[in-house]
Amino acid sequence: MADIIPFRGLLYDISKVSLGEVVAPPYDIITDEGRESLYRQSPYNIVRIDFGKEEPGDNEAENKYTRARGYLDAWTKGGILTRSDKPSFYAYEMIYTVEGVRKRLPGFLCLVRLEELGKGSIYPHECTHSNPKQDRLNLLKACEANTSPIFSLYTSSGDGISGILSMRTLTKPHLQATDSSGNVHRLWPIDHAGEIEIMKQELAGQAIFIADGHHRYETSLEYQRQMSAKKASASGEEPYDYTLMFLANLKDEGITILPTHRLVKEIPKDIHRMISRYFSVETVTSDFDIRRNLSGRKNVFGFFVRQEKAWYILTHRGGNLSEIHPDLREIDVIILHELIFKKILPDAEIGYEMDITKALDRVNRGKYAAAFFLNPTRVEDVEKSALSSMRMPPKSTYFYPKLLTGLVLNKWV
Repeated sequence: MADIIPFRGLLYDISKVSLGEVVAPPYDIITDEGRESLYRQSPYNIVRIDFGKEEPGDNEAENKYTRARGYLDAWTKGGILTRSDKPSFYAYEMIYTVEGVRKRLPGFLCLVRLEELGKGSIYPHECTHSNPKQDRLNLLKACEANTSPIFSLYTSSGDGISGILSMRTLTKPHLQATDSSGNVHRLWPIDHAGEIEIMKQELAGQAIFIADGHHRYETSLEYQRQMSAKKASASGEEPYDYTLMFLANLKDEGITILPTHRLVKEIPKDIHRMISRYFSVETVTSDFDIRRNLSGRKNVFGFFVRQEKAWYILTHRGGNLSEIHPDLREIDVIILHELIFKKILPDAEIGYEMDITKALDRVNRGKYAAAFFLNPTRVEDVEKSALSSMRMPPKSTYFYPKLLTGLVLNKWV
């Protein structure tokens, strides 16, 4: 069963800083230029802790991780970050616009007991890479804190959590910030014992699906293993036995997943013939509104090759996926990777781009040879993939909007 607990979070004191100047996007979407901008915004911007810069002369004793711990300790001691008086959950609502539609996504921040993925109540859906995990592990060791939350989903038809969150969002938020895309992020502490118990009971026995933050979760597991190995007996109630999560109801209409398109450096000369083994091919010469042409169609992909004046709609004919779990054979990103990137382009160097116009431009300017375009992964497919114990390829989902880093931190001591 999913075990969640409240905690005394660290929050910025907005009498001393402007919240909009000190929060940041998740580390994995911050460019080098973006990091420089965040550094300039405020000497207290959370990026200095969560995604600090390397400096000339860095060594084992002085580096971005030791500096992160230094900032965390100094800001806490100086009252820039203050700890909540009571153990709390934190209602967190995002209000945003996507494709001209105004949406809101309510959820809450809590600590979730760590479990081996897929062996208890917590399920992944994407593969991960090793380098980001080592970076997050170094940061975790240095700071002894969860500096950014993991975005996760649960499924519930109950009205306990939704009712509590709805009531909170009718009141003035404790913290509010607007991100660079104009999305509004609002936060309220929930410290009433009765409400906390209602929320815990509704989540008991429910599965939790990691939406965004697989690296951070796996890092927390590794750190737990390392720390437990140093103890003669493990209580199971140490601070590192839990990790910080944002939980939203999978049934909520406010959940948005955007597609991440694939670009490849090189393609064989007979790529069209090879693709036609598995897909029917429709040539489009006059309409480059790729998103509209793909939208609403099942198991279709866009394909564009450098220096060609047309693009192609690829429709999977079915079959050739016998090794894939039956429940997953209709998921677009799995079809694309199994047939294109495993059978046709097994050695391809893959790039990623969310914006179709930018992807086309990168191909036309010669940075890539071709691009493949997808429809968004459906949220129900995330659940299917997680429960089947088969992970989707990296960057199969882009949950939007991204959680802000810095609204609440979980520092162990």
